Amino acid sequence: MRSPTLLLAATAAFFPVYAFQLPFKLPFFSTGTQTPLAAPQLPETAAPNRIAIIGAGAGGSSAAFWIAKAKERYGLYVEVDVYDKNPYIGGRSTTVFPYEDETLEPVELGASIFVKVNKNLWRAVDEFGLERVNFVDDDNEVMGIWDGQQFVLTTGGSSLLSNWLNKIKILWRYGYKAPTKTQALVKDMVERFLTLYSPAAPQWSNISSVVSSLAWEQVTAETAAEYFDLQGVDRRWTRELVEAATRVNYGQNVDRIHALEGLCSLAASGASSVKGGNFQIFEHFIAHSNASVYLNTTVKAISHYHPSGPWIVDSSAFDQPRLYRSVILAAPFHQANINFKASLAPVPQQPYIRLHVTLLSTSSPTPNATYFNLGHGAKAPTTLLTTYEGVRVGGGREPEFNSLTYHGPLRGKDGVPRLDVFGEQEWVVKIFSKERIDDEWLQQMFLGNVGWVLRKEWDAYPVLPPTTEFPPVKLAEGLYYVNAFEPLISTMETETIAARNVVNLLLQEQFNSGICKKSQDTAEGSHASQAESPDFVLGWDC
Repeated sequence: MRSPTLLLAATAAFFPVYAFQLPFKLPFFSTGTQTPLAAPQLPETAAPNRIAIIGAGAGGSSAAFWIAKAKERYGLYVEVDVYDKNPYIGGRSTTVFPYEDETLEPVELGASIFVKVNKNLWRAVDEFGLERVNFVDDDNEVMGIWDGQQFVLTTGGSSLLSNWLNKIKILWRYGYKAPTKTQALVKDMVERFLTLYSPAAPQWSNISSVVSSLAWEQVTAETAAEYFDLQGVDRRWTRELVEAATRVNYGQNVDRIHALEGLCSLAASGASSVKGGNFQIFEHFIAHSNASVYLNTTVKAISHYHPSGPWIVDSSAFDQPRLYRSVILAAPFHQANINFKASLAPVPQQPYIRLHVTLLSTSSPTPNATYFNLGHGAKAPTTLLTTYEGVRVGGGREPEFNSLTYHGPLRGKDGVPRLDVFGEQEWVVKIFSKERIDDEWLQQMFLGNVGWVLRKEWDAYPVLPPTTEFPPVKLAEGLYYVNAFEPLISTMETETIAARNVVNLLLQEQFNSGICKKSQDTAEGSHASQAESPDFVLGWDC
């Protein structure tokens, strides 16, 4: 089963695509339901060797892991507490079970894929002994890009003739330069991104400096549409195929989203996920950190009254506020709803895309063809991406969804397909939309053959317009902000990179150490050889 972005890989006929890129109980975790513990009554000027991390998603869990790496290498003594309002670890990476039946394979509700150049996540899967599941193309699958009135492009089919027809369609509609130029632009972006894993990776105290280090000033200051147009790429290619990628990945159009995130949307080759759910990576980050975790916990206030004094965290986990030397905020600043009683650097408001996710099972092997104005006997594509171009050019209606994708048969954990009560095969379908999809619409789209339905509404991604200004990484002395990186690139992987940078900055400033121990002789021996290896990953290998 292909991911939506992989199905843009009709373009892969011309070039290799490069790539970037949810509830349970765990015995070693503490939850907000435990008997509250009273914090010791320390004097106001005492700053204990303890760090608080607010948020247990990709950023918070990996921050705890990076601290553990430093403790191991430097022999640091520092306690770590991780707080999260949710009853689970993983943030926007979470799974659900169809029909609430835990004998069935879980389905990703949020962040679904990562790829090999996502070096932190890829390495974590190997180190933690998790099983990767590759997204293998289904040769019979058909992808269509829908503009609300018609399909502007369809690709797919298993025959040799179909493959040739796909190539001809793309060349005829977009020309040869569009895919080849896009390949070069994506390749250049990925190569710059990969320097963030090298021994010479930049460290930053503000996001503008990393933008400058990677020469990304233009791609962050222009929309994807403006950038591709200036590069001489066919306008229809950008507003149809590239926009299909930005809408499915970030719910935003190419004339609104900045070009860097547009390029990231196209980099989705070799996509994988973790069998059983990607959240397991973040569980393992926490488990290997030996941090204390407080789930189902509301952080009400964070205070700092004296420059040399402790940070004071007031949460529902304890009867009394708890004292910390430093705090890492790994959650969106304004959405966290924390009362900060301290002098902080200003954090600009960051709006988020409110996304409606609809998961369902259906015994209909394809969507209703008549909805898409297809002729009698025709089959609708099983991967449906969308473009806003029909509204821009023709004044038509916007598609009622961002994407609609079949994710393979409903299966048990044993891998065997499960049949419904009528003995028919069911498929799992995921729909992303701006508005709630009602039952009547679902019945129409799937010819009345709808079984299980689950709806989730959440702030899925930041709004990502062109910008030259970013939130501060350091909010105050001892207070650091992982999600400052989100307006630049918002992925699971980049949250782990931003967390690594924040932890290193904190350790240098507060503990005179770092994630990686400085070597007295890095030019000789195995350390130097390891650093030169293409498999080297900063933070893991040092």
